[in-house]
Amino acid sequence: VVDAEDRALRAGSKRECHLNDNIDGGLLHRAFSVFLFNSEGKLLLQQRSDKKITFPLFWANTCCSHPLYTPAELELENALGVKRAAVRKLGHELGIAAEELPLDKFQFLTRIHYVAKEAGTWGEHEIDHVLVIQADVTLNPEPNEVAEARYFDEAELDHFFKTAEQTGTKVSPWFGHIKEKFLSKWWAALRSGDLEACADRHTIHRIPPASEATADGPTIPLSGTDGSSAADVSESEAIGGATNSTN
Repeated sequence: VVDAEDRALRAGSKRECHLNDNIDGGLLHRAFSVFLFNSEGKLLLQQRSDKKITFPLFWANTCCSHPLYTPAELELENALGVKRAAVRKLGHELGIAAEELPLDKFQFLTRIHYVAKEAGTWGEHEIDHVLVIQADVTLNPEPNEVAEARYFDEAELDHFFKTAEQTGTKVSPWFGHIKEKFLSKWWAALRSGDLEACADRHTIHRIPPASEATADGPTIPLSGTDGSSAADVSESEAIGGATNSTN
């Protein structure tokens, strides 16, 4: 749990942090979003598993989750805390070996504060630390976490978004916003070898609340997870039992 300036306040369970009733009361937590590009410059996306409590079967960036409330994953220097959390969750969700994800290859670009509520019980209210890494990795997705993983070049992703409504594709609110406002600049900088030029580490971009998402029908908003205790568990297990401190 953090304040509006991203200062850690205390531990919070996944259930506590994702209940819309608590979000309506202003409860805010820290998260991270990884954008993994391969050596060809293609971006790895995942479709969230239907077992997910929040935004099941929505497409999102490579990995979206939360640091644990531990000294190692709370460390702010060089964003080491969220980088360590990213390595942990990329392994858990996509089966990527830690050796393929050196911490010094991650670039922390910026932070995004957004709200995204689903109709009903669950939602997101996060300050999201954006991490970019370029690496060729071996995938072995965990079915309880990931329904599908797929690489896109920029033109393919543009087509994916343009045809989303007619194909019934659902895209997570946070990824929809990042795609609209930031991703093309990051992609261009990656191609030119100057991703550091896109870094804006002291800014927290405040995004107006997204419309409530529904379980059926496409969602491609123009504005706009998971941690566990020391042993990773599925999101449904974590939220269902949910007294473990994870954020």
